[in-house]
Amino acid sequence: MITEIPIQCSPEEAVDRVFLLDFISKQVVSNDGMVDFRWKRRSIDARAKHIKIQGILQVAIGENIPSTIREFIFIPAVKNTKIVHIIGAGPAGLFAALRCLELGLKPIIFERGKDVRERRRDLAKLNKEGIVNPESNYCFGEGGAGTYSDGKLYTRSKKRGDVDKVLELLVHFGASNEILVDAHPHVGTNKLPQIITAIREKIQEKGGEIHFETKLTDLRKNGRLITDIQLNNTEWISVDNLILATGHSARDIFELLHRNGVKIEAKPFALGVRIEHTQVLIDKIQYHGRLHDEYVPPANYSLVAQIDGKGVYSFCMCPGGIIAPCSTSQEEVVTNGWSPSKRNNPYANSGIVVSVEPKDFPNSEDPFVCLNFQKEIEKKCWDLAGKSQKIPAQRLTDFINKIKSTSFPRSSYQPGIESVEMDHVFPKFISTRLRSAFIDFGKKMPGFLTDDAVIHAPESRTSSPICIPRVPEKLHHVQCINLFPSAEGAGYAGGIVSAAIDGMKCVEAIHSAVPKD
Repeated sequence: MITEIPIQCSPEEAVDRVFLLDFISKQVVSNDGMVDFRWKRRSIDARAKHIKIQGILQVAIGENIPSTIREFIFIPAVKNTKIVHIIGAGPAGLFAALRCLELGLKPIIFERGKDVRERRRDLAKLNKEGIVNPESNYCFGEGGAGTYSDGKLYTRSKKRGDVDKVLELLVHFGASNEILVDAHPHVGTNKLPQIITAIREKIQEKGGEIHFETKLTDLRKNGRLITDIQLNNTEWISVDNLILATGHSARDIFELLHRNGVKIEAKPFALGVRIEHTQVLIDKIQYHGRLHDEYVPPANYSLVAQIDGKGVYSFCMCPGGIIAPCSTSQEEVVTNGWSPSKRNNPYANSGIVVSVEPKDFPNSEDPFVCLNFQKEIEKKCWDLAGKSQKIPAQRLTDFINKIKSTSFPRSSYQPGIESVEMDHVFPKFISTRLRSAFIDFGKKMPGFLTDDAVIHAPESRTSSPICIPRVPEKLHHVQCINLFPSAEGAGYAGGIVSAAIDGMKCVEAIHSAVPKD
């Protein structure tokens, strides 16, 4: 018999098997003495001075606890199998391909970037020399933006689909079982490439195809159908069903669709800065003076404020991480953050962003209005930081006091920083809300508002500023019945897990529409 027991204990007790067995013995009676247990769910409660671990233990009496990870069966694609063409090898594209193989469909993925191994060389040039490869960078390439951007797996999208299946698939391909237990699971940038490679190899082993350095450059329509797509400006191929999983930074895809009369719409997104503190400071604030150790992980935070009717909030908080350059073309600068699996870098960073909506601009009906604003800020930052991959930066307290910084404590942003007043970067409706929000955050987290914190601009790729509208449930485009816009680039996801779920759901929609023999 398997029983679930809620538990609250200290971090030290949570890893003490003797304590846990004693706790279990007080909750259940074992006649034969055999007890097996494991954590089902686990989270940290640091609201009070004495930090607690709370969760659920699964306990088996007189038997071993069986594995909860389901068995995945991938069906080899054969010559006459129905083909699904997928644009983009990010989480949505890769998990769509896996779902194809579960349902007996053949996935063919076209990815504009390179595989994870080759991608590293372009990232090194970007970090060390400030040279952007527009087709291979932190946003484009095998695994998408998630591969080299931390690997957070926390999602609020449980109503959208099978979150557990995504996590179990990641474990199947090499992630730690701990992601099935922790409330805020995290893989780490250093471990994701091997997992992504294993997924690719499985897709290829079962007859699926993945073509790197192959970019969608045009399409043809006939009524409500996409009939053909062009690759690399040369080759045309016919398609039956097309999943568009290109990510939030594939701006040329939005232009391609618009040029061909495929409807797109402006959508809200968020824009602001990426702030960096020492991890020691964040630990002291969140853990009431205790530093992280073998029993508690590096602390994180989640902050939100309503300032003059707009949300200002933390985004993609990276404990023990670094700030990375995420531009996708040379004459722009963009920040993001990531952490290794151990989260053991000395600094903590997070996006702090302001909600931006089409109605904030006079030409709100223009589908490109938010995208053009995003581009404008990124280009302005390029210009202000000396037309390089350096980025504008300012001490947090100097920003609050409207003073240009004359020195900096440090920055993990490798290409370098340039002292720039953020009021010269952002329009007033962004900068004034950021300033008010930081003051509010300083009250919620005493010590957060410090001269040692540095803000970097811009944090601008929080989500897509454009939506590619689709029919609910059927998930195809509102005009093209065989075009399936998916995940972040289409405006229907916000991270690795939700993107993976959306990719799989698009395949299920295609499969349900395929005539059965």
